[in-house]
Order: sequence, then structure tokens, then C-alpha cells
Amino acid sequence: MRLVASDMDGTIVGSDGRMSPRTVQAFRDCVAAGVDVVFVTGRPPRWLQPLREQLGHLGTVICSNGALTYDLKAERVLDVHLLDHQHIYEARDIIRGLYPAAVFAAETVSGFMIEPGFADPGTSEILGSVEALAFEDSLPGEDVVKFLARERDVHPDEFLHTVRPAVRHLVSATHSAPAIALLEMAVPSINKAVTLAEYAKARGIPASDVVAFGDMPNDIQMLEWAGNGYAMASGHPEALEAANLVAPAFEDDGVAQVLEQRLAALKTA
Repeated sequence: MRLVASDMDGTIVGSDGRMSPRTVQAFRDCVAAGVDVVFVTGRPPRWLQPLREQLGHLGTVICSNGALTYDLKAERVLDVHLLDHQHIYEARDIIRGLYPAAVFAAETVSGFMIEPGFADPGTSEILGSVEALAFEDSLPGEDVVKFLARERDVHPDEFLHTVRPAVRHLVSATHSAPAIALLEMAVPSINKAVTLAEYAKARGIPASDVVAFGDMPNDIQMLEWAGNGYAMASGHPEALEAANLVAPAFEDDGVAQVLEQRLAALKTA
């Protein structure tokens, strides 16, 4: 175990935005033991507070499902894979043809763009001063890293499995919200595994020495790539099927349990 790569939400961070003290300690013990730690999340850089405030992590974070790599200490973008605006427009039109009630948003390097109908009532605190505009009006001049589509009356898995093949020539599609039909789309060749592999290669760490944790479909490629890919027992069935190992459930501090066992094994090796 030379590198630990972990998803955040549903893996180490709860719906309340908190990490357990046991999980925090396990990651700190990894760092103290000389193990590289990187977090690989669908979140944008502006939503990384749990890592900084609870864990004190000031290293690299792979954000937006691999589309953006961020230095948390310097608060600086290290690398980014930008979506073509025309591809976004075309994918949006295809999705609307399949699901006329679908609504859309886009993550940029510096913020968030939404089209009319995307936001729920009462979400102004989260969205701040974001104005709902058609992409043709809001996207010009913006660097887009993630394209989002939402449908309120369909199961998340059905939404993904219907849309993904229809837009795969334009964008990659996945989802990470267990109960919301919210698709996350990026450049076709980009996912968590691709960017994590680049990170590991730059440090001379082979996949066989990587321990990865995740719980949702957007973690599948990462769990398949890592030599030790752990799906959370509480995770999505497709993530569990893809992983070669299973960690105890999130509610049982599953990541901490695995890391404690592996650190103990390192000390006795």
C-alpha cells in the first residue's frame, strides 16, 4: 500500500458533510506511515471543505470525476480537461429528445451555470447569486469541466443507462447520487481512473500498490484499475460488482477498518 485513493461522499463523508473521528485518524496514520493519500471525487474545488477543515488535508485532490486536478494548499488548478461547448449543446438536445423534462447545469473551473428549471425552490443558499440562463447565453467564455442533466421522474440507473449510449460520442456519463437522477458528464476519455493513473505514474506507483475506495457508478473505473479496489458494502450494486474487494459499510467506518488493518500489516511485514 503506497497510495490510498478515496472517494468522498458515501465513502468517507456522510450526508451531514462529516467524517468520523476514526476515519480522520486512519488517513492521518497513513500519511504518518509515508503512504501517499489522494482524494478522488465528483465534487468541484469549492466543495472540498471537509478535507481541509476536518482532516487538515492540503495535498492534491482529483475533482469533477477526474476532469480537474487541484492543489488544495495553493488553491490552484493543476490540470483540467475542458468540454467543448458545441458537444454540450448537442448532448443536451439528445437528452431532451429522450427525456423532454430534463434540466441542465454546468460546472466551470470557477463556478456553476444553471439553465431554467434546474434548481429546486429554496436552494438559493447553495447556489448563491447564480442566475438561470440558457447555455447559449451563459457558457460563452466559460471553461466547462462537467455537464449535468437532471430528471425528476425517472430512476437514476434508468436515466444513466438510457442516456449514456446516446451521448457517448460527445461526453462520458455517470452518476453518483443514489436517489436523484442526476447525470455527470465530462470529456469522453476522462474518468476518475484515468486521472488517478496519471497521478500514480508521476510518482512511480504501480496500480498493484494502490488501495482505492468508492461506492457509486462514477467510481467503477477507479475500482477496476486499482490493484486493491474496495467498494463499500453500503454502495451501489454496480460498484460492488466492479470491485475486487469489499469494505465494510460506510456506517461502520469501513474505510477506516481497512486502512487500520493494512497499516498494521505494513508494520509487521
